[in-house]
Amino acid sequence: MPAPTSPPSSTGGPAGGPTGSRPGGRSARVRVAVHRAVQELVVDETGEGLTIPVVAARAGVHATTVYRRWGSVGELLADVATSRFSGDIVVPDTGSLRGDLERYAFDLAKDLGDPDTLALVRATIGTGGEQGAAACRGERQRQLEAILGREQARGEEPPSLERTTDAVLAPLYYRAVFTDDPLTPDWARGLVAHLLAD
Repeated sequence: MPAPTSPPSSTGGPAGGPTGSRPGGRSARVRVAVHRAVQELVVDETGEGLTIPVVAARAGVHATTVYRRWGSVGELLADVATSRFSGDIVVPDTGSLRGDLERYAFDLAKDLGDPDTLALVRATIGTGGEQGAAACRGERQRQLEAILGREQARGEEPPSLERTTDAVLAPLYYRAVFTDDPLTPDWARGLVAHLLAD
């Protein structure tokens, strides 16, 4: 007589079924498609407004799916920005605080100089409010914290995160988002020189 089998899982099977969260499953595919649609739309020059129905149509999913997962355009943009900016710039380790900050400023200036990146930043800040701003600066501040923490571990006294943000991060974003002035390497290095001269 065959051994009794276990009752079926309430989650709909070994893979978690329709209610489970499966890496690489439908939920992940929807997120990738929606993120791609947002990034395409923010650089689209046709003037098509960034709304949930427009994003859903571009992604090939139902608008209710997008509303259920993100709730609003602001939340969606913040999620896209957080995903886009996480880990895209490697925290430099040149052996000195000046070298690390100069490399960081140069890499960030280069990233913000990319038209697609800048379009996403502007859309996220403009539509997402404080949530959008937090998404744009969060990973950048964590990178600065790592650089300053490394300098502290060397036995030095680096500037505070607030001072470094005000001297390096804020001017980079301001110039990129609100002006047409170029983010040149010399200008970026000047931000670091000014910070460390204080």
